[in-house]
Amino acid sequence: MSDLKDLPSMTAKAQENLATLNINSIYDLLFHLPIRYNDRTRITTIADLTLNTDVQLVGEVFNAKVVFGRRRMMTATLHDQTGEISLRFFHFNQSQLRGLADGTRLICFGEARKVGQRIEMIHPQYRILQHDEQLVLPDTLEPVYSTTKGLHQKRINSLIEQALQWAAQADVVFQGVLEDWPELPAPAPDILQELHGMHRPHADADKQAILGRQTQGQQYLVFEELLAHHLSMMKVRLLSNQRRAVALRATGRLSQTFLAQLPFKLTLAQTRVLQEITDDMAQGIPMMRLVQGDVGSGKTVVALTACLLAVENNYQAAFMAPTELLAEQHFRFFTEQLLPLGIQVAWLSSSLATKKKREMLALISSGTAAVVVGTHALFQEGVEFDNLALSITDEQHRFGVQQRLQLTRKGNAESYYPHQLTMTATPIPRTLAMSMYAHLDYSVIDELPPGRKPITTVTIPEQRRSEVIERINASCQQGAQAYWVCSLIEESESLQSRAASATYELLQQQMPELNIGLLHGKMKSVEKEQMMQAFIEKKIHVLVATTVIEVGVDVANASLMIIENAERFGLAQLHQLRGRVGRGEKQSSCVLMYKNPLTNNAKKRLDALRTSSDGFELARIDLELRGPGEVMGTKQSGDTHMRIADLSQDLALLPQVSKAAQWLLEKHPQRVEILLRRWLGKAIDYVNA
Repeated sequence: MSDLKDLPSMTAKAQENLATLNINSIYDLLFHLPIRYNDRTRITTIADLTLNTDVQLVGEVFNAKVVFGRRRMMTATLHDQTGEISLRFFHFNQSQLRGLADGTRLICFGEARKVGQRIEMIHPQYRILQHDEQLVLPDTLEPVYSTTKGLHQKRINSLIEQALQWAAQADVVFQGVLEDWPELPAPAPDILQELHGMHRPHADADKQAILGRQTQGQQYLVFEELLAHHLSMMKVRLLSNQRRAVALRATGRLSQTFLAQLPFKLTLAQTRVLQEITDDMAQGIPMMRLVQGDVGSGKTVVALTACLLAVENNYQAAFMAPTELLAEQHFRFFTEQLLPLGIQVAWLSSSLATKKKREMLALISSGTAAVVVGTHALFQEGVEFDNLALSITDEQHRFGVQQRLQLTRKGNAESYYPHQLTMTATPIPRTLAMSMYAHLDYSVIDELPPGRKPITTVTIPEQRRSEVIERINASCQQGAQAYWVCSLIEESESLQSRAASATYELLQQQMPELNIGLLHGKMKSVEKEQMMQAFIEKKIHVLVATTVIEVGVDVANASLMIIENAERFGLAQLHQLRGRVGRGEKQSSCVLMYKNPLTNNAKKRLDALRTSSDGFELARIDLELRGPGEVMGTKQSGDTHMRIADLSQDLALLPQVSKAAQWLLEKHPQRVEILLRRWLGKAIDYVNA
């Protein structure tokens, strides 16, 4: 057993906090590796410190006082034999001020920065030294972990120390699984010793090599983790192939009628993907297919047609979207298209009033509603389908694996499982998709509908904001509509980006002739819906919004997109946001407004977006620049996540990983569970779902 309760100081509250970090066992805790290290093993003199790095200083403090300016703060000066440095505190109390009497010896740790002509530390960690105290410095680097509210660094450090001590008595758990594989790329280490070295590296250890996963032992662990994820996907697919699904034969009774009434023809890519889906759903085992398509490629029409394949066989289909705003738009579109065919569409979200929710649940459980559109509320307790045969998840990376599977369990009537279709407008490089979605068949809508005009994209420094506002004002007075996207809802000193609310007020002042709207995630659902509807009806000229509009929002008349602080967004997200315009007859433009100075990566991102509209090419660049975390959605709650492997750097290992998986399944199948438990922890439960 590796129950967290076995640790001496574990409490129920700590377990609850750890669970938010996907830590549900002692093994999970041991594999919760540091994100960086603080070096408190040495003292630096003020004269020898390196700017913009963390240093540890010892000196005497003088002139501690409270300063009243734009905000109240406490300042002090620290001297040693080589120089002095300013200390600044925004959060403090009077006892701290009294404790910093002139001449008091301190040991301080923090980042040294140059501001004007002086060097300073903001909020250093410090401890008062007794007059005759002899300093004893640690001989290991101090790990810093990702943490969560209610679980500070000192606490998680203590728990990991207890986990290491517990593991020393249970090293049988860390038996190797690949030592005898003849093609092993790196020698198998003593795993517990390797973990100890990552959590408690010696003062002389190469900290950059450890953080870069360059040690031989780490390379072995990287391989093991990739192998565990690959095996988990193989196991999901194997279990799925052993289950039964309703064979849905395409009669054309509804699907062909729907396609014939569309004002356009499907592209060849849409037709090809729809045929792949049709062939899958005709089988007696559950379809498990991922459909990728760039922004505007027509995934929704394909999904709706797939729903009709279920309905014309007298079964239900469910369509789940990650946000209420997006789900609401899909509900409107589905209703417009399906009501003329005599098909009832139900709507389900957590914000529905009790009476309305009861009505919808009755329509769903009775089978009166053949198609159900909603948010994560679709898989909540109390939602019962009459005969669900198809579940579709839009923007699948926004949901955890367990959440997606919970929806499929709603169809487990008489031991039949629904077919599963997942969709994403976030292009994923093929090699990456084939590895991380090894349990899914893979389709790509790699063609845009004819007539789509390319979006003109420009980059502009924020100093030229007035020019941008002038252009928008002129365009909107001639009938255009614009999105103005901000990265935050409220002001933040740390991010220094304009808030949506502040921008909304500014644009109201500077464009008084226009109607300006505001849309962000903290608004009530009904307020968001009303605001979006006003924009659709052209009652609003400029919609100031956060990234709540990132996916799915479709307003044909909107032809201008301004993205503020564009350097703060990932490339895939910028591409998604840009895709909100260019959906109508007008020539559309996207303005990427940035704040100088730009990092090299930020400049590469903006340049890539300015010169390319190919989502798959941008995804390849994004993977190189940022790694796969955001691209794959592996940071989502409930999803598997990498603890040490980094697919952006470790793609070359995937062919060997695939070979190792086959060898392990054939020669040592009993070791597979050991590997899965080690690396996936509680997340392994979805594999057996």
